[in-house]
Amino acid sequence: MNRFFRLQPVLRARKAQEDAARGAVNASRAEVRDAQALVKRRSLQLVGADAPTEGTARAMVASLVARQSLAATLFDAQRMVTDAEEVERERLAVLADTAKRRRAVEMMAERHAELVRTHDLRVDQASLDELSTTAKARNAARGPA
Repeated sequence: MNRFFRLQPVLRARKAQEDAARGAVNASRAEVRDAQALVKRRSLQLVGADAPTEGTARAMVASLVARQSLAATLFDAQRMVTDAEEVERERLAVLADTAKRRRAVEMMAERHAELVRTHDLRVDQASLDELSTTAKARNAARGPA
């Protein structure tokens, strides 16, 4: 029986693919956190930019336009969070798939190791049986002691 698992290079490749997918998931989680922090900053900016209660008409219009601009940037930041979360979900699906494929090859490796162990035990048992049969025959050939 071949003692070496022939799919060992495939197993290493699958582990590398899973590590790469895990790194992509971690990167996408960082992007989600960054986008959420941006939403928080934009929200605070919008809350801090209250409309003036007094002043010229031109100043009030400028203030309202600035608030609309801040609201638009807040909306864009919220869209960035949504997009980043979608990317994270996709990368988690890829990670789950690569983990499943790696585990399939690992299970083959475990079955192979079990077959090798079983074969070794059979060979050892056959050797012991041969020794005991030979010793029994030798004792029988010597005659009663």
